[in-house]
Amino acid sequence: MDIKEIQSLIKFVAKSGASEVKLETDDIKITIRTGSLTGNSEPTYVHTMPMAQPAAAPVAAAPAAPAEAATPAAPAAEAEDDKFITIKSPIIGTFYRKPSPDKPVFVEVGQTIGTGDVLCVIEAMKLFNDIESEVSGKIVKILVDDSSPVEFDQPLFLVDPS
Repeated sequence: MDIKEIQSLIKFVAKSGASEVKLETDDIKITIRTGSLTGNSEPTYVHTMPMAQPAAAPVAAAPAAPAEAATPAAPAAEAEDDKFITIKSPIIGTFYRKPSPDKPVFVEVGQTIGTGDVLCVIEAMKLFNDIESEVSGKIVKILVDDSSPVEFDQPLFLVDPS
């Protein structure tokens, strides 16, 4: 977690009205307190999951034995993703895979792309911004659902440059 993410979390906590938020991951532990704690208020806990785990979420709903088996696989999946180039959002806005609702998507998983190809559109303040590829390769994974909000520097696509 970098400093920008921590600052964003602090702003979120301040706006939410929570008096205290604790965040623990494998490598960091953060506690954010706003104002003063009173005896009547209950602390609010925010739990976040790493980006790689949403794909493993259906496994978590299964019995405990398969979930335990999936835990060692997560570091292997992250190591596998290291060979890919991550295309990140250059702006905050709403992510769209299509230029308009009646048109086909810009790119699909498995499609080969070149430098300058339009990958998606991000709407920010009623302006639609084409997001172009800065690398050539093959789309391995699309990390964001269509019509969902994205943050600055949020990973959007994984590209295999080979």
